Amino acid sequence: MQGLFHLNMLIALLAALQVIRGVNAVHALLYLVVTLLTMALLFFQLGAPFAAALQVIVYAGAIMVLMVFVIMMLNQGEAVVGQERVWLSGANWRGPTLLCALLLAELSYLLLPAAPGGEGHLVDAAAVGRALYGPYLLLVELASMLLLAALVAAWHLARPLRKHREEESGDDCNTG
Repeated sequence: MQGLFHLNMLIALLAALQVIRGVNAVHALLYLVVTLLTMALLFFQLGAPFAAALQVIVYAGAIMVLMVFVIMMLNQGEAVVGQERVWLSGANWRGPTLLCALLLAELSYLLLPAAPGGEGHLVDAAAVGRALYGPYLLLVELASMLLLAALVAAWHLARPLRKHREEESGDDCNTG
């Protein structure tokens, strides 16, 4: 069990390093999803399956969709579409696919009936709710406001670019 924990930490470290050193935002997002899935598996190994499910649903699901939306909103134009086709080639998916395959192998081993139990205690939904909305209520609300502010800022940053491109091309949004 401890070997799986260390393997999981190695995967998380490699994926996080790829996020940091990545020049391309789409590639960094792929590795960030791997990092978040690794953290969910760590929660599961430590005996917190509810926290693992929240990690996958909230971070790897909702937050990543928001980030992809913002990246798509900021990267506009025909040149960017051609570049994204190159980015989405099969070679760019090898690293995240390999790390996700290792995580899947770990998870399938942990879910086997003969696998050793978790090292921590079971954390239920009520305990998570008390922790989030008890002493950390202000921090949870501030984090949600920060995410909203980031979305509005991204929209405002992309807005002048769209107007400038429309003026250059002579397009008008109101024509049918």
